[in-house]
Amino acid sequence: MSDESRNSDAYARAGVDIAAGNEAVARYKQVLGAWRHPDQLDAIGGFGGVFRMPGGGDRALVASADGVGTKILIAAELQRYDGVGRDLVNHCVNDILVVNASPLFFLDYFAVGKLDPAVAAAVVQGCADACRAHNCALLGGETAEMPGLYAPGHFDLAGTIVGVVDVKALPKPESLQAGDAIVGLPAVGLHTNGYSLARALLARDEWTKPFGDGTYADALLAQHPSYYDAVRAIQNVAHVKTMAHITGGGLLENVPRTLPPGFKAVFEAARWDVPPIMRELVERGKLSYDEKYKTLNMGVGYTLVVPLADAEKAVAATPGARVIGWIEHRAENEPQVVIHEARS
Repeated sequence: MSDESRNSDAYARAGVDIAAGNEAVARYKQVLGAWRHPDQLDAIGGFGGVFRMPGGGDRALVASADGVGTKILIAAELQRYDGVGRDLVNHCVNDILVVNASPLFFLDYFAVGKLDPAVAAAVVQGCADACRAHNCALLGGETAEMPGLYAPGHFDLAGTIVGVVDVKALPKPESLQAGDAIVGLPAVGLHTNGYSLARALLARDEWTKPFGDGTYADALLAQHPSYYDAVRAIQNVAHVKTMAHITGGGLLENVPRTLPPGFKAVFEAARWDVPPIMRELVERGKLSYDEKYKTLNMGVGYTLVVPLADAEKAVAATPGARVIGWIEHRAENEPQVVIHEARS
């Protein structure tokens, strides 16, 4: 087997079948295409579903549901519970932010084999803290105790967020032009994706060993940040055309979700920093170009496309923002995302 074949198979060996996931999404689209509610609006990329506010008018509700993934296994093993609640809310806030929505309310779903009230309270406290930070009501949720489904000490956590947006403020991918700048907001770690691979490459007995300014566990459990304030600061000074939250699928699969036909995004990897934990995983797993940029965010947590004339103002509006790429015309046989890496 070639080195490329071994690299591209690393995530599958960790137990995740990316191809199966993509096929499932394709089948979902077939199912959903059979009927459509008349008040359901299109939204770029599917980061959040958009539904016109009942009674008409110019506002719409935006909803999204997500989880924290196998980051939960690390949190449970180390008994560090509140962080995953914040991760969940921030992830969901970022998803509806892509379509310019502000959060209204959130509902959590906490499932466990045997309920420990202290653990449940710590998890929900994290959700509540993140909701309060966004002036978002934690409206309710569900606590499910299901003996036999989860191993002792293990649990699952998911959530649903609902926000609101003016219909006229929905992003307009058709306004993109060649030469527009792509502004990137920094990632601090894996956020909520790539943990099956990380656990395959980092053994449990390494988690508490020193790494960087803390331990491997600290790096693995670094909080998934909310980009809400940063995005609003940029929008105050720049015209933002489209946005993408860089989660599962990385730059290679999330950015195309917000591009119109005939355009591609070009990135220069030297323009941003890659968190040390990701560099470590790439080296240990000998990850290929496709795998690292589809499995990990590689240091970019969120992208915004702005006119080139607005790029300098956008970057100055919030700490850590950088111009990391640009928009070009795309030929039919070209990829939708190109990432240039410096050659050693």
